[in-house]
Amino acid sequence: MKTVLITGTSSGIGKATAKFFYEKGWNVAATMRNPEKEQDLIDDKSLKKIKLDVQDKNTIKSAIKETIDTFGKIDLLINNAGYGSAGPLESATDEQIKRQFDVNLFGLIDVIREVLPHFRANKNGLIINISSIGGLVTFPFFSLYHSTKWALEGLTESLQYELNPLGIKLKIVEPGGVKTDFAGRSLDMFDSSNYPDYQENLGKIVKYFSTNVEREGNLSTSEKIAGIIYDAATDGSEQFRYVAGDDAQQIWQLRQQVKYEDFRAGIKNQMLS
Repeated sequence: MKTVLITGTSSGIGKATAKFFYEKGWNVAATMRNPEKEQDLIDDKSLKKIKLDVQDKNTIKSAIKETIDTFGKIDLLINNAGYGSAGPLESATDEQIKRQFDVNLFGLIDVIREVLPHFRANKNGLIINISSIGGLVTFPFFSLYHSTKWALEGLTESLQYELNPLGIKLKIVEPGGVKTDFAGRSLDMFDSSNYPDYQENLGKIVKYFSTNVEREGNLSTSEKIAGIIYDAATDGSEQFRYVAGDDAQQIWQLRQQVKYEDFRAGIKNQMLS
């Protein structure tokens, strides 16, 4: 029986993915910051809730050790923990900037570095990093979030060259809009009340993402994305990138088909007009 360690399983895609792999017969290390508060995922012989905060290296180290001690081996690491920030860059605090990178990028790097000795010893392992369509294209007022996801894309692509010869594979999944609490609990909006120059366009973006996307009904469920992650883990292919969700595929196809200037003009017209 194979074992997967998943970060950020307290909600959304992470929780759905933990359930999906468990139902498919995997051992699941469902890691999260506060496992004692999680009531939906239930510990049993094939699923264990484990504390892991990507901003705390001690919990990363202990979570990986506990997973190996419990299940004997880790076959797959899914780096899912993350959140989004939004608003004018000028209005972001130093703390908000640092946290966005600590959670979405630096913490993910720490998890990878901690699991690599285990993968190298086994000469086998798969790492799936959960990025976003926001790692391939950009939208207004998400500059810090996009920065972390674009960095994740480059990190994952480059790591293939050094890790593939050691028997370690990497893949990346890029969901589009997902019906999670990303726009609620998991979205950090900067306080831009003292920056009136941005308010008109910021208001348009808030309206677009809070009404238009929902009304169009093109958001994927967490369960659908979990299924795509499972396919990426088990399809045995050399495919590297999995653009997940109808909306993400449409956006990515358009971005590849038209010149950057035309794509940028389309984003401005759709979101800021």
